[in-house]
Amino acid sequence: MRRVLFLWLPRFATDRATRAGTPSAGPREAPFALVTETGTTATLYAVNRPAETAGVFANRPLTDARAACPTLATRPADPAADTAALGALATWATRYTPWTAIEGPGPGGEGGLWLDITGCAHLLGGEESLARDLRTRVRAAGFTTVRLGLADTQGAAWAAARFLADDTTEPPGVAHLPEGAQRQLLMGLPVEALRLPADVCETLRRLGLTRIGDLAALPRAPLAARLGTVVAQRLDQALGHAPEPFTPRPPADPWREALAFAEPIGRTEDIAHAIATLCRAFQPRLERRRHGARRLVLEMARVDGTMIHRAVGTSRPTRDPQALARLFQETLDGLDVGFGIEAMVLTLTAVQPLEATQIEAAPESAPAGVGRSGQADDAIALLFDRLRTRLGTTQVVRPIPHPSHVPESAVTTTDRRPGGAPALWPATALRPPRLLAPEPVDVLTDGRPPTRFRWRRQVWTVARAEGPERLVPEWWHGAEAPAPDRIRDLWRIEDPGGHRLWLAHEANARWCVRGVFP
Repeated sequence: MRRVLFLWLPRFATDRATRAGTPSAGPREAPFALVTETGTTATLYAVNRPAETAGVFANRPLTDARAACPTLATRPADPAADTAALGALATWATRYTPWTAIEGPGPGGEGGLWLDITGCAHLLGGEESLARDLRTRVRAAGFTTVRLGLADTQGAAWAAARFLADDTTEPPGVAHLPEGAQRQLLMGLPVEALRLPADVCETLRRLGLTRIGDLAALPRAPLAARLGTVVAQRLDQALGHAPEPFTPRPPADPWREALAFAEPIGRTEDIAHAIATLCRAFQPRLERRRHGARRLVLEMARVDGTMIHRAVGTSRPTRDPQALARLFQETLDGLDVGFGIEAMVLTLTAVQPLEATQIEAAPESAPAGVGRSGQADDAIALLFDRLRTRLGTTQVVRPIPHPSHVPESAVTTTDRRPGGAPALWPATALRPPRLLAPEPVDVLTDGRPPTRFRWRRQVWTVARAEGPERLVPEWWHGAEAPAPDRIRDLWRIEDPGGHRLWLAHEANARWCVRGVFP
């Protein structure tokens, strides 16, 4: 028996526009609407639940909506982006079934998703378990209202999601129609549950036909003669008496290459050669599509059926097969191949656009890698990738500037890739290249700063001094007002020999060295 699930998201457009992490996300708990413009007229395309509570509804002029709710926040509607997001959701839903299709975006910014779950539900513990898991994950993704219907036909699933599912059903938000039970459950639903055009529904109501049961009791021929074939067709499709084609989205073109061996291989050299062959197989397709690999997963099938998995990532898109193969070589140490490997599958799980770049010829006398724009960055990126592969993604970091005048906070680290636009270091007062932990000094001659002191068993005489530079905590970041015991003064001092130090006077009247200038 065929089984179909319909996922209905009545507030898809506004939920997508207010999801956490969305650029320029709109408010979620306040009245919010998406607006379309036709000439000089702005009309509400979709509204969220707080807006409806305030008396604002879709398809109304924006001027009327502002009169009803002055605090209404708006953003331009983007149906194309909504369609793309629905497509992405359908692709994600292939975790439940390979056959998915989208419906919408429709009136009011709603969206829907079809899933043919025939023969798939038992893999997740049954239909109710599958529906519960799907609803939980979609709600966690930021969609506030999620309704699901399960039935034998597409029409019945569509009607169940829209007219039977609510928070009181079990599971919540899911209307589960058992096999063969759609007829008795659909009879009491309004005629709008048959996916009929609005004008046809209005005609049926004028004739006193308000329920599906009223239509089912009528002969088909007079019904078709009066209202056309669409009514009988939709009724028969919902009841399972007429077929309805299901056109799933075509599967995404997988970035996958496989290699099988006539005889199992086990030497590291042979495995590395096979990996290089797989990496080269991707290069023409990546070049045609102007993409580069960012993450790769290698699966190796041993003779005994055991699978070996290796994954590598790149700090920037690349389609250089030698560089990709070299990353996998870092993971082959200690590889247990058992009685040999009989097949390999390499998958690119993440790709990004990669345009060709212009390089500059280096002078013949220039050292290798010098004078060619971008090649030095590529070499650093490759080293970064190899170290991350060998040591771990969080074990390789690089310093980046942080906007702070406090020396201890002026630099932070990141494990993200190098390259791109050079970091702009803030223009602050002169600082030593390396900050020292406070090293106390013995003051021999008082002064601000002291004219003579002992540091690291050496007596220093101050010939020149510049300061003080007063540092206080960054209260404008939300910290409390600076306490006197957290204020410090710093001087740049120089001895007769030209050696320069960074001398600090802490709030506890202690003098210490915080850095050495070159």
